Amino acid sequence: MTYTKKMFDPLRPKTERIDIRDIAHALSMLCRANGHFRSFYSVGQHCINCAKEAKARGYGPRLQLACLLHDASEAYLSDVTRPVKAELPKYKEIEEPLQELLWNLYLGTPLTEAEKAQVFEIDDAILLHEFLHLMDAKIADEIPEISSVPEFSFTGFACCSDAFLELFYELTAQITAR
Repeated sequence: MTYTKKMFDPLRPKTERIDIRDIAHALSMLCRANGHFRSFYSVGQHCINCAKEAKARGYGPRLQLACLLHDASEAYLSDVTRPVKAELPKYKEIEEPLQELLWNLYLGTPLTEAEKAQVFEIDDAILLHEFLHLMDAKIADEIPEISSVPEFSFTGFACCSDAFLELFYELTAQITAR
């Protein structure tokens, strides 16, 4: 059961049971790095930071929204650390189609491979800066420059969820207006 009291089966997802409010709420409550950062930092905040980085790089609202939603499947599956996820092929068989469904639902059309590459490049860059800021740890030889100023402090669960939804609705309106 989701936050809005919908019964949702991530193994057999139905679009009519997907609600952006559930995604925003759940992601605001999920801690990145499996809870090992020095302070709470949510998947929702990470997604907001990725969307803001896309904007700072000059990408349009579609790519910004793709970045905001790039971990949306985790609202239904949970966040799994990269080293573990790489060893769980069944998880990826579940996660990838669900993530594609969510992107298609909210973006209207599938992401191109080039768009996905841009999303994951931003995701990786923000991840490296998260470890620098939240752990004083350099986890890669080279840390890419970023164009935005990410917010890494705890904003509160409701504040994060509200900010996620506000950005979602703003970007959706921009896409619709085009």
